[in-house]
Amino acid sequence: MLRKLWCILVVTVWSFVCFPLACLAMLVTLNPSRSLWVVRTIWSPVLLWAGGAKLEVIGQENVDPKRPTIYVGNHLSTLDIPAHFVSVPVDFRYVAKSQLRFVPLIGWYLWLAGHIFIDRGDRSSAIASLEKAARKIRAGTSIFLYPEGTRSEDGRVLPFKKGPFALALKARVPICPVTIEGTDNVMPKNSWNIRPGPVRVKIGRPIDTTGFADNDREGLARAVRAQIIADSLSLGGKGGDPDTAVAAPNREGVAQRASNAATSKAS
Repeated sequence: MLRKLWCILVVTVWSFVCFPLACLAMLVTLNPSRSLWVVRTIWSPVLLWAGGAKLEVIGQENVDPKRPTIYVGNHLSTLDIPAHFVSVPVDFRYVAKSQLRFVPLIGWYLWLAGHIFIDRGDRSSAIASLEKAARKIRAGTSIFLYPEGTRSEDGRVLPFKKGPFALALKARVPICPVTIEGTDNVMPKNSWNIRPGPVRVKIGRPIDTTGFADNDREGLARAVRAQIIADSLSLGGKGGDPDTAVAAPNREGVAQRASNAATSKAS
């Protein structure tokens, strides 16, 4: 209980401190990217420290700040966000659920810094958000997204939505798989029951999207997910079911039925 209250206090106070600093960095430099330095070096490390997360990063040499890249990660906990800010040292923008826009301080910061919100319940709005992401990528900005669409409750990699991979095929930039393990043990989904422990992040080698056909969203999703499953297992995680690779339309964490997958593949 004491650690729970401590973490809530630290997150609240430190976010109130860092939010104006991030805004000041944007205002002074007239560059939203400068705020990411505040988030990466001041805000995120303190949140990980408060929760007792001992971060280990593997494969950071696969990050190229000079190249626009789409970083794709599995999603276990709210703690993934500060862990990824620290472990992937580039000025990326998150593609986040539209609901986060209304979270005090954090949501406001994401909006001001040019992160992208996507309403998965509104197809036309979601497509427009992905188009916005594509424009940012073409302008040289890297993107980070969670194709599962929600946090896993049992630690296994959930089915991937195909929309983000349409973005990758349109932009024709590399996809870098980022696998995280341990954040769900430190801070479980929908809980503040904090338990200190190790958090491991593995950044895989970039996957070249030019080897996939323009409409092969499913093939690219399966390739990226297979790598994240393999890396999850190598980190001591639970991996995932390779046969439930693609999410059902408008469903998060629910696999597309086999008959539909076959039909999609044939078309």
